[in-house]
Amino acid sequence: MKDATVLFVAVLAVLVGGLGGTDPYGQGCIENQCFAVFSQPGDFTSAQKHCKDRNAVLATVRSSTANVLMTSIISGNISGQFWIGLHRSTNCPNQNSHLRGYEWVIKDGESDYENWVPTFDGGCSSPRCVTVSERDGFRWAQESCDARVSGFLCEYNLESGCARLEGEGDAVEYKTHVGFSGNDLLLLPSGAIATITPSGVKYICSTGIWQQGPWSCEIHDGGCEHDCAVDARHQPFCSCPLGFSVNPVNNLTCEVDLDDPCGRYGCAFACLVGSDGAPSCVCDHGFKLAPDGKSCVDFNDCSDERQCPGENFRCVNTVGGFKCECDAGFKMMGGSCVDLDECASAPCEHLCHNTHGSYKCSCYEGYKMDPQDSSKCKLHCGKQECVAECDPNDKYQCYCPDGYVAEEREDHTVCIDLDECANYFCDKGCKNTYGGFVCFCPKGFTLEKEVFCVRNEDEDEDEGSGDAATSPYPPTVTPHEVAPTRRPSAVTTGGLVAIIVCVVIVVVAMVFFCQYIMNQRGKAGGDATSKAPHGEESHSLHAWE
Repeated sequence: MKDATVLFVAVLAVLVGGLGGTDPYGQGCIENQCFAVFSQPGDFTSAQKHCKDRNAVLATVRSSTANVLMTSIISGNISGQFWIGLHRSTNCPNQNSHLRGYEWVIKDGESDYENWVPTFDGGCSSPRCVTVSERDGFRWAQESCDARVSGFLCEYNLESGCARLEGEGDAVEYKTHVGFSGNDLLLLPSGAIATITPSGVKYICSTGIWQQGPWSCEIHDGGCEHDCAVDARHQPFCSCPLGFSVNPVNNLTCEVDLDDPCGRYGCAFACLVGSDGAPSCVCDHGFKLAPDGKSCVDFNDCSDERQCPGENFRCVNTVGGFKCECDAGFKMMGGSCVDLDECASAPCEHLCHNTHGSYKCSCYEGYKMDPQDSSKCKLHCGKQECVAECDPNDKYQCYCPDGYVAEEREDHTVCIDLDECANYFCDKGCKNTYGGFVCFCPKGFTLEKEVFCVRNEDEDEDEGSGDAATSPYPPTVTPHEVAPTRRPSAVTTGGLVAIIVCVVIVVVAMVFFCQYIMNQRGKAGGDATSKAPHGEESHSLHAWE
């Protein structure tokens, strides 16, 4: 009996282990054969591999009954061509030989059944593999083994199966190791599981016999809902967690044990019963009891200062635990947190100085830190007049700090402080500073938005009309934004040449125009002389004489 049990476990382990991959579109069993059709495009070789991975072979249709079963599971479910396990080696087809020279993949030639299409090709170069399809009336059609067709049929050739359960008044749901299930199956392969509802009783098919659960713990945990174990007599039984007991009807599922104090207490994680019989809830490591005494919440492990010891470490709390990280500006190296050289990534516009855990930016002479961005620098003068910052390749392209204006000298350009107060930038009082200005208000007014003076509500109009006085609020320098100095209006060499060329063209045009006018006048005078009377012309010459 023990040897039979071991054999049963081994057979079921092989069968159940084959379950996986794409579920079949249709399935059915007859005698000791089960067929399943899969919609997975590929060639003949890949179809063989997929069936082998499912502990099956490509289907062999060796009887009219098997053909009817195959037709029924394909028809109405899916369309296309499907590989079956019939193929030919290098020999040529032979109309007079068994299966016309083809053979089944199981090397079993004992079959008198044939179902070829009428257009069978008997040439030596004819395709060597076979498909079936609804288009061909589910007859055997020759097809190239390299062709990619719609899918394939696998055959599970079982030693013995089980007929459907009879005499059960409740509904029965069947599930097989080949992936198909239902409540109307007539023949079930070994390893199939039948579940009766609503009782939850389960059976497994073993060598043609239905065996009630719990069965061997090595097969689907014996059908147990929680855990499967073996007693002293090597008989499997099901167990349940604390506060639950095994259902006495099916011996598989777990239900709340009303006699167990923990079963009624409702702990979120686990329950312990004290010596006085009173239950109490406990939580997993990294969690603690919530105020309700039953649920669990994350425990802040970082509240313990002993966590993450060492210099430059910090503790980061996680759900159910914690982790140690390096402080900002440090990196983990060899189990220690060492200083990170931030300057290596050039974060500063001008100069960078690495510090312990950080870095500091600085500026070249003539610049100061940009108040809006500490990594950038801007031009700075700090006095009435400074030399302008000019492009070394273009002395006319110069820049001045904000609040300064460029002025050209004989050989260089300087930046002169702009008097913003002369332009009435302030609402009332104004004091010019280098690169900016300061607004202030008389007594009874408050400076707002750095330039406007607003009368205080508790001050009378007469009291606030005195001479200017500084506001109780500290004055704020408001720099006047000055655009970069533009190039001085000077004529370049190219521009001078263009002007000279234009002048020459204009002069030449004027000369030609004057010459044209003079020629026209001379021509008009000559015509008038030729048209005068001959006597008058002679008289005129005579008068000169």
